[in-house]
Amino acid sequence: MDAKRAGSAIEVFLAFLKLGLTSFGGPIAHLGYFRDEFVTRRGWFDDRAYGDLVALCQFLPGPASSQVGFAIGLERAGPLGAAAAWVGFTLPSALLMVAFAYGAAALDGPIAQGVLHGLKLVAVAVVAQAVLGMARSLTPDRQRAAIAVLAVAVMALLGGVWAQVGAIVLGGILGLALCRDGSAQRETIEEVRVSRRSGLLALVLFVFLLAILPLIAAGGPGLALFDTFYRAGALVFGGGHVVLPLLEAGTVGQGWLTQDTFLAGYGAAQAMPGPLFTFAAYLGAAGAQVPNGVPGAMVALAGIFLPGMLILLAALPFWRQLRADALAQAAMRGANAAVVGILALALYDPVFTSAVLTPLDFAIALAGFVALISWKVPPLFVVISLATTGGLLGAAA
Repeated sequence: MDAKRAGSAIEVFLAFLKLGLTSFGGPIAHLGYFRDEFVTRRGWFDDRAYGDLVALCQFLPGPASSQVGFAIGLERAGPLGAAAAWVGFTLPSALLMVAFAYGAAALDGPIAQGVLHGLKLVAVAVVAQAVLGMARSLTPDRQRAAIAVLAVAVMALLGGVWAQVGAIVLGGILGLALCRDGSAQRETIEEVRVSRRSGLLALVLFVFLLAILPLIAAGGPGLALFDTFYRAGALVFGGGHVVLPLLEAGTVGQGWLTQDTFLAGYGAAQAMPGPLFTFAAYLGAAGAQVPNGVPGAMVALAGIFLPGMLILLAALPFWRQLRADALAQAAMRGANAAVVGILALALYDPVFTSAVLTPLDFAIALAGFVALISWKVPPLFVVISLATTGGLLGAAA
């Protein structure tokens, strides 16, 4: 498929709906699924452009994998494509979390726990595939390979989200010094569908809502709920599990639901495909605040995702200009190498360490990896196979 051909919102929606139904394993695994779908299979991006986009979203507050998906939809089919990507990727897990809030059976018992463990092993295989593929494209020489290793060391020694941002910054600085020999490359994506004016308006709206919502939160039903989730989405870097302390303080801390209810929803969220931020739908639906139920879920979802998308829209038009500059390209070579290192460490912790507990687990995860790499098995079949295997092992335990 021609990467430069404009697509349709329907095409984008169907692609992301499939991912929303099958992308288990958290934000790092999602980036692996996205790369397989949009770089390897569909050819909408090359690894350089995809790595640039991942690096940008790692810098910004909000759910990184959802931001990457939003940007992919935007580049492919404009604003409708961006909306289609977000809805397709978010809707399946959001609906499941709302159903759980209304009393769907919790994931319990040996079979269900076995299936959940199988899905964690899927994440090992998918992230390993992503690390290998991106390493081949983004660390092809000794300089960039060394930057990737240094990024692993920075993350291992310092830990946390700020270490992740620092590793990318350090990679960019080293790229300026070590990666300036490559010839300038043309943009893979010819057009960024966000003007500077629109980007500035998005930035103004992001800051305005962050400042005004706490002042008006008591002014009407839903404003306090929206404010709680907007601040959580606006102030967290890295997304995923990093947002949980903010959500706990904003919901349990305000007496909207109990600690047990919060933890039950968090446990169910681990078994869901798509973004972990859809945990907000459960919290909005299950809480004692007004509104709750389906309206509460919708308010919470809008609140937690909106700031990340606004700040992404603000950054995109200026990001494209920087990418066209020769020095910026050198910096991005280093930053992309650092992203490979960050993904490599994430492959080990938390993906590998939380999933591979026995030699049999390692064998199952390795089988999934070989199926993806050598046999080119579609990820959906790997998901089904490993989840089924986990369930069978759980039943036999």
